[in-house]
Amino acid sequence: MSKESLSTTLRELIARDESGADVSIANVFQRIGDRGFGLLLVILSLPSALPIPAAGYSTPFGILLAILGLQMVFGRKTPWLPAWAGKHKLSGGFVEKMIGLSAKFFRYIEVFIRPRMRWVGSRAGLPFMGALVIIMACLMILPIPLTNTFPAFVIFLIGVGLTEEDGLFCLCASALAVASVALYGYVIYLFVTFGVEGVERLKNLIKSALGMG
Repeated sequence: MSKESLSTTLRELIARDESGADVSIANVFQRIGDRGFGLLLVILSLPSALPIPAAGYSTPFGILLAILGLQMVFGRKTPWLPAWAGKHKLSGGFVEKMIGLSAKFFRYIEVFIRPRMRWVGSRAGLPFMGALVIIMACLMILPIPLTNTFPAFVIFLIGVGLTEEDGLFCLCASALAVASVALYGYVIYLFVTFGVEGVERLKNLIKSALGMG
């Protein structure tokens, strides 16, 4: 495990300045420096992975995550983001909610995370993780309401595993990726079989499960 807790690291990376302004992706990227892909995956997936309203984040951040996944597949050592990506911002209020919820989650998982099976995050295993990130990012981009949380959460878990050099954690996230693909397959089946009504039925079930009904 890293010397700093995950919640502390996250707070440092996406903290607002004294003026309370929104946090730009350019500033976050500058703060991360050459610390690898994991932290970027965590931060860019969080807006869609957390159970809080985050309209407008899934598509642009899904594209950015797919770009990062491609770099992982092709063995790039340090992440790169296009210039236009830096213009995207996280609103100040949303950042505070994001930090609060993620800190609670980190308190639960930090006791289970430790460096192991480091080959998963090495040159040998990173392309496989990158391929999963691309698939999950593409699912995030699909315009299906209330279903982009699951693939975003998978990317978030992969990012945590890579950051903490926990290959086993990454592999557990990979198992969830299979479930995510199955969910989208079921959505497509409902749409083909029952049309929009079938998808609406699934949306209502998800809302009920999340206590949003």
